[in-house]
Amino acid sequence: MYAVAWSNRWRRFEAAETERPLGAKRTVKTMMGDLRRILTQVNLTTADAALDAIESSLATLIDDRPETIAQHLVTLGFRFQGEDRLDLAARAYGLGARVTRSRAPQYSLAAIRTSIVDLCRRKAFDRVEGLLHELREAKAACHDRGENDPSLIHIAWDYELAGDAESAVRSYLLARLARDQLGGQVLTIDGDTLERKIRNLRILQMNAFAEEGRYEEAQALHERTRKVLGLGSLRTYNIVSAHQAAAAGEGEYHELLPARRIVEPEIAFLEGTVALTSECGTLEAPRQYVARFKDCLTFPRSNLVLNGNRLIYDLAAHPLSGIADIKDGVNPDQIMTAVYGAKCALVEEPKNMQTLDAGLMMFGLQSKNYGHWLLEFVPRMLWFNDHACPSGFPICIDDHMPETHRQIIELLDERRRPILPLPAVATRFGELGVAPVPTFFPFDTRIGKAIYDAIWPTDVLAKMRYAVLDKIVTWGLDLRASGRRIFLSRRGFLQRQLINEAEVIDTLKRVGFEVVYPEQLSFVEQVKLYHSADLIVGSASSALTNCIFCNPNARVIALIHENRSFNFRGYTSMITSSGAKVLFIRGETIANEKTHPFHANYRVTEQQILRGLEAVRGVE
Repeated sequence: MYAVAWSNRWRRFEAAETERPLGAKRTVKTMMGDLRRILTQVNLTTADAALDAIESSLATLIDDRPETIAQHLVTLGFRFQGEDRLDLAARAYGLGARVTRSRAPQYSLAAIRTSIVDLCRRKAFDRVEGLLHELREAKAACHDRGENDPSLIHIAWDYELAGDAESAVRSYLLARLARDQLGGQVLTIDGDTLERKIRNLRILQMNAFAEEGRYEEAQALHERTRKVLGLGSLRTYNIVSAHQAAAAGEGEYHELLPARRIVEPEIAFLEGTVALTSECGTLEAPRQYVARFKDCLTFPRSNLVLNGNRLIYDLAAHPLSGIADIKDGVNPDQIMTAVYGAKCALVEEPKNMQTLDAGLMMFGLQSKNYGHWLLEFVPRMLWFNDHACPSGFPICIDDHMPETHRQIIELLDERRRPILPLPAVATRFGELGVAPVPTFFPFDTRIGKAIYDAIWPTDVLAKMRYAVLDKIVTWGLDLRASGRRIFLSRRGFLQRQLINEAEVIDTLKRVGFEVVYPEQLSFVEQVKLYHSADLIVGSASSALTNCIFCNPNARVIALIHENRSFNFRGYTSMITSSGAKVLFIRGETIANEKTHPFHANYRVTEQQILRGLEAVRGVE
């Protein structure tokens, strides 16, 4: 009603001016006063009609004082912008550009910038791409450097934080165009490239479809952005374990250890009983085997093995896989896209591929991380040494792994096989040998699920431990316990830091401790060090996994933050597989919202250290 009334008022004003006899028209000053009064009376309810009327009367208005009229319109636009009506603001700026004779480029630029933000907020993304071309031309006309260009990355980030993945993707795609055409921002708020951010958000969206069995919709979503990102098409594969694939008549399968029960470890805390918030891992140890499959497509740095229309992946096929956040398609090291449902997976077809006749699979997700390597990968060498595994197959590893990883393979391999580092290129094997992880161990759990605290089977880890120690003894090296007390420094790492490490070292040195830096030692030197020590203190991190090689009488003090969902059961089962005992000291967490809770920094007090030493009888 108000809009109609205002529009009628404007038409009466125009009609009166038209019908006034020649020489009797209002003065320019009077007309400008009326226009100024009318513009100041415009509100959000009457704005559309007012702008319609002004636009239809531009020819009348610009006969005299066009710069003043344009300034009034731009001021109105600025007011609308402050009231968060960007559509009205953009329109007012645009009308001002049509009126002015001197500042049209600047006002046009303001109109375009405001329209881009408005359309993105209203999710009218299709119209923005054309505006980006107009923005480039308008900036060139003004010789504008772009400091006030809309931040499409911030708009995308807001959508991402709100959980609107599709709008975030559309905004990031526009940010990518702005980057290429206008020299816009290169990285996202959290430091990703635009391409990686779009890809990861798409994977989250596709996983949601896949979990509901809506595989065709997930594929269609991928098709909408894959060419922009240079990705291949997705194919659907049935998820099976190696045992299931063999039972269906595919490949050769030799079981070396049957499924069996795991004993839940007793966890010792300095403070007494702690109510953990993590979920206890399964107490059913999986089968241990060596298997061979022909014509397999693999992706170094990933755990996937594609065989025909099957995805052979024990973790994804496990009854508990619903809790697992399978990372093959998100981790920065990955070279393809993969999403998972309950029974099927969608995997991107590779554009480039190398071919090998045969190989043993010692590559996979997080293979370069020492803790993952020692627990998930190294035990496989036990089964690759079995007579059921061909001796002529090369051992294939990821080429980005540190030298210590290769040293472990050379130490354990009984067949003197060649070691073949694989680059990040899809690899098809004529025949591939595979062996399992010792337990069900998800890289991470899904959002909304309790953290899964995997328990490691003592029999497999003890067998690996003895294989390493026996080999070192055959080299004539002395592995007798020497009573050493060692502190494992984590000074060179950015995550899970003991921030008052210097103070802790001072305390420990007073009672006979020496400081060591495991990452500076060869694998054999590390084994000798850990086996010779009677008392070890260090952060619960990758370095502490070497406590598998402790002597049975050793005592270990594991320092960690307060997080009660940490994998205390996992560390306990791992360390006690050697016969050693472990005591946890939980320090004060130093919170950082950008860091995963497991990797938070922390501090412990001198009193905690001394009480811990007394508790394990490490001092007289």
